[in-house]
Amino acid sequence: MAEADERTFLGLSDVSISEDIPVEGEITVPMSSHSQDDDYSTLDEPVKETIIRDLKAVGKKFVHVMYPKKSNALLRDWDLWGPLVLCVSLALMLQGGSVDSKEDGGPQFAEVFVIVWFGAVVITLNSKLLGGTISFFQSLCVLGYCVLPLTVGMLVCRLVLLASMGPINFLIRFIVVIAMFAWSTLASTAFLADSQPPNRKALAVYPIFLFYFVISWMILTFTPH
Repeated sequence: MAEADERTFLGLSDVSISEDIPVEGEITVPMSSHSQDDDYSTLDEPVKETIIRDLKAVGKKFVHVMYPKKSNALLRDWDLWGPLVLCVSLALMLQGGSVDSKEDGGPQFAEVFVIVWFGAVVITLNSKLLGGTISFFQSLCVLGYCVLPLTVGMLVCRLVLLASMGPINFLIRFIVVIAMFAWSTLASTAFLADSQPPNRKALAVYPIFLFYFVISWMILTFTPH
């Protein structure tokens, strides 16, 4: 009996499957579950979350400007919302002032707005012509965000001007404006220094110095009606 079973199994070993016979079946490979987050995008999120996320990003860039150091934070995720808010705020605070005389109305909103943005564009073009490695809008973002110290200085000067005019009043405003001017210049050069060729950094920094100097002069010479 045992010998018969052994002969049967030995016979099965000689059986071959023809290539014409279709082999049917299903092979399943375990895959990770597809989550809903894979299909999630900013187009699907609520408007409230988008606004909150953008406000947090702007706030983080303000912190980077107030504590300047060599970083690519402003270059990596650039935006123009912060510079727009700072420019509008500065123009509103400078509006309606008298610089030389009572007949001269001082810089108005449109003039300040054009000076800030036109100056930033000229500096950006100069940076690109000198061989800068950052994009046009990245440079605008850095220059715009670095107006923050001067905007704060303008706010302080407006508060100081509420007191009586005098040499002490001017001295306080002079110190504040000089400090904010240095802060803005150092902050912008800290972010833009590595984007220029080593032998052309001075040519790139000089227009930045003039840009913030003009804004500082407008703030220092501002006197309300």
